Amino acid sequence: MSDDPKTRPVVTLLAGHHKRAQQGHPWVYSNEIAMNAAAKALPPGTLVTLQAASGETLGVAMFNPRPLVSARFLDRDASRVIDTEFFAARLNTALRLRERLYDRPFYRLIHAEADGLPGIVVDRFDDVLVAEINTAGIDRMESEFLAACQEVLRPRAIVLRNDSASRALEGLPTEQRVVGDLSVPIAVEENGARFVADPVGGQKTGWFYDQRDNRRVVAALARGMRVLDLFCFTGGFAIAAAGAGAREVVAVDRSEPALALARQAAELNGVTSCRFERAEVFEKLESLAAEQFDIVIADPPAFVKSRKDLGAGLRGYRKLARLAAARVAPGGFLFIASCSHNVEAGDFADSVRRGLHDAGRNGRILLTSGAAADHPVHPFLPESAYLKAQLLALD
Repeated sequence: MSDDPKTRPVVTLLAGHHKRAQQGHPWVYSNEIAMNAAAKALPPGTLVTLQAASGETLGVAMFNPRPLVSARFLDRDASRVIDTEFFAARLNTALRLRERLYDRPFYRLIHAEADGLPGIVVDRFDDVLVAEINTAGIDRMESEFLAACQEVLRPRAIVLRNDSASRALEGLPTEQRVVGDLSVPIAVEENGARFVADPVGGQKTGWFYDQRDNRRVVAALARGMRVLDLFCFTGGFAIAAAGAGAREVVAVDRSEPALALARQAAELNGVTSCRFERAEVFEKLESLAAEQFDIVIADPPAFVKSRKDLGAGLRGYRKLARLAAARVAPGGFLFIASCSHNVEAGDFADSVRRGLHDAGRNGRILLTSGAAADHPVHPFLPESAYLKAQLLALD
């Protein structure tokens, strides 16, 4: 899609509704825009020049009249041409940051608005990139984005995991495609350990880099310990704990394909203390009766996928905290997390506290944390800090 700032459509904000955008917020909502017939007729994802009612130019944005978030800024300079060169510049900036943070090419490379590319998530697995395109604007500019990826990183394959539910809000279909040469599973390196991921059939991009730092913290406690890893997925926490000297790790997940990858990772790292079990986690917890562990890890998938699920999701976190805390031996540790972006940190903490009370346990919060540094948060989008976690020492 070609872009010419001189001929771009202009979308105007309602009088008095420009201040948030002017002060740096990356989104403009539909109720802040003069949704006249011309604006409503623009195809979803059209590049537009945004301006205040006064005529002041605010920047260039992707525009979609359908969702609540109707405009997403790409640049505050409306004369900026949005093309392959633009995407390459943003990729290079993100790459320089990650190369300062990590010495191996395994990380989240692009984290949407925080890296100046709203609607794009890219995880890097050395010479394989896995991308999620979640907005109509980026979808229309896919060829320019892919060309920039080739220019900057020369990957042998780019996996397009365009299957997020958020695409429906933009009026986009879901799909998966592979550009280039790919055989699965692929290699992952994290904190000195080796893993395998399936970027085509696995959850999301096939690996969750966001828990990198939390895995390291929990593993540092694991020497000589008996560990229970719930929702273990492909073994991130379990292998890290075993590699740090845990005497036994019981890892539970309901996905046999994920467990198969976890078993491969155990072999790659030469750890023999892991036992992987296929089970529904809540059923497994209730079947353990009085069995206890020195460390219990509970890192579930999102319980709250939309605001309407909030009440049930918070009750789910409370129940998980209750059942998991009951399995922690006196003096042991509980690590529990939520990746539901619709759950605020205070509400999650309250659910955990209530769960501990239900289990009759007391303790101390040792660490309240979020995602690793390759998942930066835009200063005007604190809600994008989706991952919430607590590490507790229980009496």
